[in-house]
Amino acid sequence: MADELKERLAMVSREFNDILCIGPIGSLADIIIAERQANVTVAKLSNANSCADELVIEEDRLPFAQQSFDLILSAGTLDSVNDLPGALIQLRHALRPDGLLLASLFGAGSLRALKTAMMQADGQIVRAHVHPQIDLRSAADLMSRAGFALPVADQDRLGVRYTNWRRLVKDIRETGAGNALAGTRGYLGRDYLDRLDAAWAGLADKDGKVTENFAFLQLSGWAPSADQPKPAKRGSGAVSLAAVLNRK
Repeated sequence: MADELKERLAMVSREFNDILCIGPIGSLADIIIAERQANVTVAKLSNANSCADELVIEEDRLPFAQQSFDLILSAGTLDSVNDLPGALIQLRHALRPDGLLLASLFGAGSLRALKTAMMQADGQIVRAHVHPQIDLRSAADLMSRAGFALPVADQDRLGVRYTNWRRLVKDIRETGAGNALAGTRGYLGRDYLDRLDAAWAGLADKDGKVTENFAFLQLSGWAPSADQPKPAKRGSGAVSLAAVLNRK
């Protein structure tokens, strides 16, 4: 996610002086400081593995004054906040006019194999093992509703091959993307784990591996400004599309 944000930021030809980085993107913050000579604030949603110079925040309760930053980068955090619409509105408020938000998060369609195996292991009593994830269209709609100008939402998909689900869960936890639901069960029990092993094996290909899918949503939007380009009014076009396409 941090690499994707870095690539997208490189395509923006303007200077940013005050930048907020949210999520496990400390290495990206170091690069920004070195390349752009900007004032960078690094924040996380959990105090786990946090450094002394990192803030621990709630993304839907930002502790910053309005118009504090001209760039906000968020990686792997927006999918697990309690109030995503409210979080996006607060992020926009934290931006100065013509400030930019770039966000990357897990989207709907991620972890299909693991969800399927867990549902089979649950049997007749299905439990929520993974917090809900938003789809691409809903994310784009929320960006517009939050008041961002020129909002853009797109999606990347990645398939990763796993021999067993334990390695997959380990990778998920190491990225800080584990289940964010409150009140879920802790230890699942040996019988459940045995059923999960069997369900996972049933999904495997001939080589014994299962392809797990990850969907990454990429969001961008600008805080409104009078200097930004605006779409022409509906019906104001002077040239017919049919004429351009040489059609009658």
